[in-house]
Amino acid sequence: GAGFALPSSKLMLVAEAEIFGRRARQAKTNKPVRAEAIDTFVELEPGDYVVHIQYGIGLFKGIERIRALGRERDYVKLEYAEEETVFVPIEQVNLVQRYIGNEGSAPRLDMLGSKSWESRKTRVKKSVEDIAGQLVALYSKRKSQRGFPFPPDTEWQTMFEAAFPFEETPDQLRCVEEIKEDMEAAFPMDRLVCGDVGYGKTEVAVRACFKAVMGGKQTAFLAPTTILVEQHYENFGQRFARFPVKIAMLSRLVNNKRAREVIEGIKNGSIDILVGTHRIIQKDIMFKDLGLLVIDEEQRFGVKAKERLKELKTNVDCLTLSATPIPRTLHMSLLKIRDMSILATPPRNRRPIETTVEEWNEERAARAIRDEAARGGQVFFLHNRIEDLDDTRLQLQRLVPELLIETAHGQMDARSLEDVMHRFVHGGFHVLVSTTIIENGIDIPNVNTIIIDRADRYGVSQLYQLRGRVGRSDRLAYAYLFYPAGRALTELAMKRLQVISDFTELGSGFKIAMKDMEIRGAGNLLGAEQSGDILSVGFDLYLRLLDEAIRKLQDENYAGENETLLDLEYSGFIPDRYIDNPQQKMEVYKKIASIRDREEGEAVTAELVDRFGPLPDEVESLLALADIRILCRALSISSLRERDGQARVEFSRVALVDVDRLLRLIRESAGSVRLAPDASNVIMLKTGAVGLKEKSAFLRERLERLAGRSG
Repeated sequence: GAGFALPSSKLMLVAEAEIFGRRARQAKTNKPVRAEAIDTFVELEPGDYVVHIQYGIGLFKGIERIRALGRERDYVKLEYAEEETVFVPIEQVNLVQRYIGNEGSAPRLDMLGSKSWESRKTRVKKSVEDIAGQLVALYSKRKSQRGFPFPPDTEWQTMFEAAFPFEETPDQLRCVEEIKEDMEAAFPMDRLVCGDVGYGKTEVAVRACFKAVMGGKQTAFLAPTTILVEQHYENFGQRFARFPVKIAMLSRLVNNKRAREVIEGIKNGSIDILVGTHRIIQKDIMFKDLGLLVIDEEQRFGVKAKERLKELKTNVDCLTLSATPIPRTLHMSLLKIRDMSILATPPRNRRPIETTVEEWNEERAARAIRDEAARGGQVFFLHNRIEDLDDTRLQLQRLVPELLIETAHGQMDARSLEDVMHRFVHGGFHVLVSTTIIENGIDIPNVNTIIIDRADRYGVSQLYQLRGRVGRSDRLAYAYLFYPAGRALTELAMKRLQVISDFTELGSGFKIAMKDMEIRGAGNLLGAEQSGDILSVGFDLYLRLLDEAIRKLQDENYAGENETLLDLEYSGFIPDRYIDNPQQKMEVYKKIASIRDREEGEAVTAELVDRFGPLPDEVESLLALADIRILCRALSISSLRERDGQARVEFSRVALVDVDRLLRLIRESAGSVRLAPDASNVIMLKTGAVGLKEKSAFLRERLERLAGRSG
C-alpha cells in the first residue's frame, strides 16, 4: 500500500490492518527456514571466531554477568581488532553466529568503527543479488520451453521397481515421485539430486531411465571417469536384465570396433540407454530420439563439456546427481528457483564405522589388514606423501608378505591410474596404498577397512570424508587413525582425532566439519568464485543474504527480515541454580532468541519446564522479551529502547500498521503514548512498570492494538 503522512509529517507508516493480516497469514505459511542440522552458536567456546551482523568478525570471549543500576543481566563478550571489546546483551544473541570459513584458516578481525565490514557486506550483497537474478532468469526461461511430457507409469514400471532387492528409504521414494512428476510435465525437467555415496542416487536415476525408455525415448547417462562408467554400466545390466532394454557403454575401455557399433546403434535407435564418459556428448554422437540426460557429478566436467551439455539440455529432460552435501538453508532458498531433491536418510543396513585412534603400531596395522583379507575384503591404506609412497608399500609388503599391495596417486598418468583402480574395484589385489585421491569417487563395497597414516595432519572434515570411503555394505567397517609414536601432538590435532573417533556423540567439531563440507557444496552449486564471498562474511550470513535476495526477486512486497534491536531496562538471565552447564545454557539462550511466533514460544517454555523444572522469574523475563520481539517484528519496529520508564519505539520507514488506529491509540492513552518530537517514524510509550513481565503485558497490549488484534 501507499505511505500515509500525518499532518505534522511526524510518522510515515503503511496502510490498513488487512494488509498486515494478509502478510501475517503469508508469513505463517511461508515461514523462513532456519538451519536445523547445526545451531552454530551452541558450540561456541572462548577463542572461537564469530560474526556479529553489525560489527563483523570478532573473537568470542565468553558470557559475563553484569550488574548495573540494580539490574542483573548476561552479556556476550566479543573482542575485535586492537583488543577492543563489545558486550552484546544476551537478548541480541541472535545477531551473533559462529564464523564458518574454510577449516584451519583464521580470518582477520574487524576493527570497530571502520567501514571495512559494511563495505564487505555491501559487496557480498550485490554479488548474491546477481547470482539470484541469474538463477531466477534461468528458471523462468526453462519453464517457458516446451518439452516431451512422458506418459504415466506402466505395469512394467511397477514390476521394474518391485525387482529392486533392497528396501527404499523414504527420501528415495519421495525423490522418485518428484522426478516422475517433472517428467510427465510439459516443460523440460532439470532436477538436481543430492545425496551421499551409497544413499541410493543411482537407483533413483535408474527408475527415471526406465520410465524414459517406456515412453519411447533414448537415455544418456554421463559419468566423469571410466571406472564410474563401468560401475554404472554393470549396475544397469543387473537391474535391466529381465526387461527388453538394450544398454551400451562408451569409454576409453571400449575398443574401436565396438565403439563404431554403439555409435550406429544410437543413431538408428536400436540402443535405448548409453552409459559413458564425456565421449558420449561429442559432436559425432547423434541420438535418434534422446529424451533423458542423466549427469553424475557435473562439477567434475570441464568447461567445454559443460557448454556442450547446455546445448543438449535445451529441450531434453535432465537429471543431475551430486554427492556434495547441500546445506539445508541453501537448499530451502534454492527450492524456489531450482528443482532439487535431497537424499539425507542412510539405507537401513548402514552401520557405524568402528574407529580406532592410536600411535603407529606395525603389529596392529598388519593385524587389521590380515583380518580384513581373511573375510574376503580389501583395504585402503592412506599415506599422503607421494615421494615415499613406494617405501610405505614395501614396508607393508614386509609386514604382510602373503598379500598383494599396489599404489595410486594423482601424479600418475590417467591410463595407469585407471588401470590400478580398475583392478582394485574387481578384486585384483588386497591393499591399495594411496594419497587422498580416494577422498571422492567410486563406491567399492568390498573395501571395509581404512588405515590413515599421520591422521594428525588432516582436518576433521577430511578425516570424516576419508573414513566415509568404507562402510558402504552391510558389513561392519573399521577405520584406524594412526599418529606418530613417541611424538607429542598439538592440542588441536588431538581434538580433531578425538572428535572423529566419537562417532556416536557428534560434537561441535563434527558439526564444523559438516559445515566445511557444506561450504564446498555451496561452491559447487553456485560456482567456485563464490568461496571468496563466503569467507569474507562467514557462511551463515552469506546464506542469509542469498535467501533474502531470492525472496526479494520473487516477491516485490518483501521488505526483508530486519532484526528488532531491543534495549529494555530489566533483570533477566539463566541462573546457575536452574541450568549450571554452560553449553546447555548457551543452547537455551539461542532457542529463546530464535523464537519467531507464539507457538514456538509456547514450545520452548514447555521444553524448559520439562527438562529443568518450573521457570525462575529471571527466565520468565527472557521469554517475555521474546514475546515483545515477535510483536515488534510483525509491526516492522526496527528498535525499542527504554530509558527511565519511557520506551522509544522506532518503526521502519515502511511499517505494517494502520495510521488511523495509531492516532486513536494516542488519543485514548491519556498521554502514555505520544509522537516523538525529534523523528518522523518514532513514538514514545510510558512503561512505568518495573518488572519485565508486567512491562511485557503493557507493551503487548499497546502493540496488539496497533496490530489490530484488539481494541
